[in-house]
Amino acid sequence: MKQKYSRISLGVIIGVLFILCSMPAVTAYAAQYEANWESLDKRPMPEWFQDAKFGIFIHWGVYSVPAWGPKDAYAEWYWNRMGVGVDGRPADKNKTSKTWDFHKKVYGEDFKYQDFAHQFKAELFDPDHWADVFKNAGAKYVVLTSKHHEGFCLWPSKQANQSWGRPWNSVDIGPKRDLLGDLTESVRNVDLKMGIYYSLYEWYNPLWNTNREVFVTEHMIPQFKDIVTNYQPSIIFSDGEWDMPSSDWKTEELMAWLFNESPCKDDVVINDRWGKECRHKHGGYFTTEYTAGLETDSPWEESRGMGHSYGFNRNENLENYKTPRELLLMLVDLVSRGGNLLLDIGPDADGTIPVIMEQRLIAMGQWLQANGEAIYGTQTWTKNRQWSNGDVPKANYDKQYMVKYDVNEVTGAKTGEKAVVDAFFTQKDNNIYAITPRWPGEKMVFKNMKASTNSKVTLLGMNIPLQWKTQGENIVVEFPRLNLDKACPLKVYAIKLTNVE
Repeated sequence: MKQKYSRISLGVIIGVLFILCSMPAVTAYAAQYEANWESLDKRPMPEWFQDAKFGIFIHWGVYSVPAWGPKDAYAEWYWNRMGVGVDGRPADKNKTSKTWDFHKKVYGEDFKYQDFAHQFKAELFDPDHWADVFKNAGAKYVVLTSKHHEGFCLWPSKQANQSWGRPWNSVDIGPKRDLLGDLTESVRNVDLKMGIYYSLYEWYNPLWNTNREVFVTEHMIPQFKDIVTNYQPSIIFSDGEWDMPSSDWKTEELMAWLFNESPCKDDVVINDRWGKECRHKHGGYFTTEYTAGLETDSPWEESRGMGHSYGFNRNENLENYKTPRELLLMLVDLVSRGGNLLLDIGPDADGTIPVIMEQRLIAMGQWLQANGEAIYGTQTWTKNRQWSNGDVPKANYDKQYMVKYDVNEVTGAKTGEKAVVDAFFTQKDNNIYAITPRWPGEKMVFKNMKASTNSKVTLLGMNIPLQWKTQGENIVVEFPRLNLDKACPLKVYAIKLTNVE
């Protein structure tokens, strides 16, 4: 039997070699990327990312136990803001740490942050329910914080335990469960793309604080390869890169491995946070955080929470949360300028999604179910918006982090001399989509549009054909003499214009 198996194997090998040798050389080799940004930056962006438009960010970890921060702070930075890390120095220099004051009052001075891991139980975590919520929200991809700056891993990472000298992952302490693996399976079962957020640095990891080169080579790189190999993420949102250049992180070598050898090399999308010199310069898509986004031809994505924090913050009130309408208009605005929205939720430590966050997602999803044609797979048009008469406010684009962005200021009813947006535009195939932040009334003039005899105008969602006429260089569209706000509670309307220029 052993001889027969050997002969068959040899025959198969010879046959395969014959086929390979007969193939054209161009098909025998996959594209290889060199370990330098000049080569890596030439990799085409996988098409799915720019078609997806809308993703869900999830900040969930040990910080979800205290789930607290000042109203203007990130709750997931709780350990850092305590100011009692392993080096004993205050994190908030030259001022009192509100987080430390809260911690002393509620948990006591002797309660270590690491001990929150025992209370991070995720006992009510239902990954199938999460996936259904994301699907019904109209999202196309999901990004989970597999490891935030605290270093705690949501999968069974042996590197985490070794470098910390204690159980520091969700399988060995706390939930006793592979949270990343369970959610990955559920998300992919509903045909959404699954990705990871991964922090390069860790605030108080003993290796990070004693020998950063060893931290990178013996902890970060093998840990990164472990998670990529075992979970094959479709998107990797790197973070925590700002202390060192990409050369010190050995990013270029790592990305060459990712694009050439990893099991997700063809599908994976990366961001631009791989070294302190990289943002808006190297990597995949460009990132912004709590801003109005970018105006660029490069792929980009704005990420933000529904309130001020990414991680769940029990200190935030209803007034701190954006309304479903505001969140939807942000999505529309960003997409009209070629961007994606990665909208964050912060689950509770017990594994439940706060009801207010779930409500926001479902409300957006109801609109997208009816009008998603104007969002998914679209591109920017020759102009991304049409303003009313008046003074157009100055845009605050191309910032990386935390600048004022109040979509209500540019989409509300016109008052005084200040112009407001009458419509945002996207395009796909031979269609232009005009998304209006108010009911247009009896008619609306779309400026500088040229119609033809084959042109059609339709109100999406309700699939109502609309009457129109040409007026000089404009198209005038007539709307039903009805207020459809009850049928569209978010009061955002999408009009499809076919065969117009």
